[in-house]
Amino acid sequence: MTRFVIAHSPDSDDAYMMAPLALGWLDEDPDRAGFDFEFVRKDIETLNHESLESRYDVTAISFGVYPEIRDRYDLLTAGSSIQEGTGPLVVTRRPMTPEELDDTVVAIPGKRTSAYLSLRKWRPGLDVALVSFDRIMEEVEAGNYDAGLLIHESQLMYQERGLHLMVDLGAWWKDNYDLPLPMGGNAIRKDLPEELKAQFARLMRKSVVMARQRHWESVDYSQGFGRGMDREMVSRYVQAWVNDFTEDPGERGRKAVEVLLGLSPVWIQG
Repeated sequence: MTRFVIAHSPDSDDAYMMAPLALGWLDEDPDRAGFDFEFVRKDIETLNHESLESRYDVTAISFGVYPEIRDRYDLLTAGSSIQEGTGPLVVTRRPMTPEELDDTVVAIPGKRTSAYLSLRKWRPGLDVALVSFDRIMEEVEAGNYDAGLLIHESQLMYQERGLHLMVDLGAWWKDNYDLPLPMGGNAIRKDLPEELKAQFARLMRKSVVMARQRHWESVDYSQGFGRGMDREMVSRYVQAWVNDFTEDPGERGRKAVEVLLGLSPVWIQG
């Protein structure tokens, strides 16, 4: 058996696509043979940082960190978070113009996140402060920051806090580039044997496909990672982020990653 460590964020969409692997639904699949899986769950900015050390065999990453790790990791075609026409949100405590934002500090979830990369493309030169992604709404609501960059489930919950939407960066990206906005993906260690990488790539795609086929079972598993979202909200969230691009980014998804990063990644086909 090959001990294989898979790291992903403690978010409902990551848990959802990993459910078939974590719950043993694919144990009889030929591509499952030989793997002894261990799962590690940490926030995405921590995983971005740890990817610089090649700590895990497979790890969730923000696409924003890929240029720093392209000599250590390849990208799996299965498991990407890419969405058409919507993405990270810039929200404010009070209605503001983008020009007013230039005189504030924006709370962001990490400097290696794709969300921050897209924010810099939308409005370069903003002052930012690092805040844990799951506290940004609270910090903006409390007045500690006038604006925040929201990722993950908080994108569905900011209105409950009385916050105001300034820009949906996915919509802005679509308007400017006519492409979906790539946020994150799964990376596999470059130094692993090619046949092993190809085997896991196939298995990862099967996991995404099966998670979508067994949707409500996958939702029930992932709800434990949803930070207070009810079952229906988890379903809505994971269906937005685990989509056809997650099974395979295709030509448009690959092009979107290239445009965002300014380089062509190495993909391992699932």
